[in-house]
Amino acid sequence: MAVATPIRNPVYEPGPAETAEDLALSTPEAGASLSLPPATPAQASATDDRYNEGIVLAETGEDAKIPFQLKFTNIAQFRYLNTLASNDTFTDHLGNVRSVFKRNDLTVNREMFTFAGYIFDKRLTFGLFAWTSAATTQVVVSGNVSWRFNKAITLNSGYWAVPGSRTLTFTFPYFTQPERSLADNFFRPGFTQGIWFTGEPVKGLNYDVFIGDGLNTLTIPVSKIDTHLAYAVSVWWEPLGPFGPEGKSRNMYDDYFISKKPVIRVGTSYTRSREDRFSNLDQGNPENTSMHNSDGVLTFSTGAFAPGVTLDKATYRMSAIDGGIKWQGLAVNGQYYFRWVNDFVADGPLSISSTFDHGGELSASYFVVPKKWMLYGRTSGIFGQFGNSSEYAGGFKWYFVPTQRVWLQGEALRIYKSSYGSTITPYTAGMTGWAPVVQTIFSF
Repeated sequence: MAVATPIRNPVYEPGPAETAEDLALSTPEAGASLSLPPATPAQASATDDRYNEGIVLAETGEDAKIPFQLKFTNIAQFRYLNTLASNDTFTDHLGNVRSVFKRNDLTVNREMFTFAGYIFDKRLTFGLFAWTSAATTQVVVSGNVSWRFNKAITLNSGYWAVPGSRTLTFTFPYFTQPERSLADNFFRPGFTQGIWFTGEPVKGLNYDVFIGDGLNTLTIPVSKIDTHLAYAVSVWWEPLGPFGPEGKSRNMYDDYFISKKPVIRVGTSYTRSREDRFSNLDQGNPENTSMHNSDGVLTFSTGAFAPGVTLDKATYRMSAIDGGIKWQGLAVNGQYYFRWVNDFVADGPLSISSTFDHGGELSASYFVVPKKWMLYGRTSGIFGQFGNSSEYAGGFKWYFVPTQRVWLQGEALRIYKSSYGSTITPYTAGMTGWAPVVQTIFSF
């Protein structure tokens, strides 16, 4: 039975999955097995070209006593978003009426710069990252260190993405859409501290195996993180050759480089984590914002499963399969997700002991003018324990300079009963309506 006064739906301040937002994923050094070999000083002096997947600030010669290389890179995302045409309230599965947060703003949605390279030995690489967002007024500084044994295995440590979906494995910001899809944001894990192994043991077969503190702990102090670890693995295969030219954009979704023959990728991921809400039970809004229920309510918020009852611990398991094909400027990509949440510990009785949600995404893009104008359509949906949600959209990309690293994008997006909300995405929990998006990506 719906209450008369709408419950204020807490504005979801992004947790680590959004605030870090691929600090490392667009930096080749962090995934050494996928990166270009460094340019030699001789090459640089011959052409006076100091760009090599970033601006090369300093680099020693081959016979240097202490070899090192330092690069500077940047990604800037400027966005206009309007959700004024959406509903004012939504009703959760318990009958509570909650408010929908509306937006009409221009923001520097992401600004990220990195210093990365190697030192002492070319196999010893590092990345130092700084990320900011005007949408959240947050700043994150982090880093990682890697040792490359060979092409088959690189050991990494530091901050990284939990590789539970395709968008968390060397793809940012080269998506078809302006943002990760509604389904991907709902199901995927986020960022944390940990160790991980990456490599390409067989030509075309790549992997990312990860052990870390949790699904989404980048801004959570260690004193609040429990003793359970998160585990994730992602494997993808490119049987017909690389999905794109070497470099940071190798795994881009669109066929910017107009593949002369078909190239495909197929992959799968699995994640398991025992999650804690990171906040005292008397606090209605949890610090753990890694999971939403399918009705749009944060899983660890008070009243998410029963009136006045707060979930304190739960086990998250998620499996995903993905695939993509590119040929002659056409690209089609999709992913399907399965999520189980169970082993609940709460401060009161619950009428349910587990939840199961599944859903998928699909996008298709085509360059009507090669390397210049691209049109696309996309959709995603969630079939959930407490209700379904979906989206569909159409848009364009204009590459106004001759590179795949800079573009202007516009999209008309229709959302139905959003199961997810975050101020760094176009999605607000419970939203139904249109949301036009215009943005630029500037990456070097």
